[in-house]
Amino acid sequence: MIVMDGLSKHFGPVRAVDGLTLAVDKGEVLGFLGPNGAGKTTTMRMLAGFLEPSRGRAAICGFDVATESIAAKRRLGYLPEGAPLYGDMTCAAFLSFVAEIRGYRGAARRQRLAEIVDTVALGDVLERPIDTLSKGYKRRVGLAQAMLHDPPVLILDEPTDGLDPNQKHHVRELIRGMGKEKAIIVSTHILEEVESVCTRAVVIAQGRIAADGTAESLLARLPRHNAVRLVVPAGAADAAAMVLRDVATPQAVERLPAADGLVTFYVLAHEGAAPLAAVAHGLHAHSIEVDSLGVERGRLDDVFRALTAPEGARPEGTSPEEARPGRAGSGHA
Repeated sequence: MIVMDGLSKHFGPVRAVDGLTLAVDKGEVLGFLGPNGAGKTTTMRMLAGFLEPSRGRAAICGFDVATESIAAKRRLGYLPEGAPLYGDMTCAAFLSFVAEIRGYRGAARRQRLAEIVDTVALGDVLERPIDTLSKGYKRRVGLAQAMLHDPPVLILDEPTDGLDPNQKHHVRELIRGMGKEKAIIVSTHILEEVESVCTRAVVIAQGRIAADGTAESLLARLPRHNAVRLVVPAGAADAAAMVLRDVATPQAVERLPAADGLVTFYVLAHEGAAPLAAVAHGLHAHSIEVDSLGVERGRLDDVFRALTAPEGARPEGTSPEEARPGRAGSGHA
């Protein structure tokens, strides 16, 4: 439903987007991630027909965005960055205006407006000028205009920006529900949102795809993913180390320097499995005092930094090579 084939955009000598090839199917919610300046917004503007590619092509539901732009835009809902709106109009007037542009008339328009106002929870501010609304409500008005014509494809740039926690939960539930029948791209800096909402994630850096897969498959690239994390008092560290040597190879055991009277060990997973039961049994058998014991899942922001941060700013124990497409659990290529 969304296709990018060698999509590129140059601004003079600057390559904002550099040969992106990507497809998004019905039923997918794609998290589109990258640092500021990576090319996310430029890519979305090309998909929406607001920018012409320097090279390559984009299509929405089979319609070329450049040569069949009207047909493509009919099937697309777009929430741009900053949600530009007509501030002197009331919410009701603005959404009625958008409905008319989208071809709704008479009773059909009134019914669709009532549905979208209820869906996005705008009833309390309908008659207020948009300029008087909070940032969160403005974002919801922008989301309402993107969804109003019930398009099969949605491109949402920071859809929960400015929303309070309750509003974020509501919008995430909304996206999850729509994602079953639509193809959706969500650009966000909130990585917990990717795990909560998205069925797939793409990380771009310097205009190119750095990783593509599910949130879980991206986490699986971290060296300590599914490792057993053991914290013991410093006085029990040597005894704990002996137990760990009995349940894992020396290469699989990582011991960190003592801090605040505690020593942390990581026992790396073997074939994706964490040896938690064996570690717990060995510690119990030797009556070793334990401060904490569990399985380390890792965090998406560690993967993100490994892929996009300069060398000195990467999380300890990670590198870009550990998160490249083609490694274990990489998902889509």
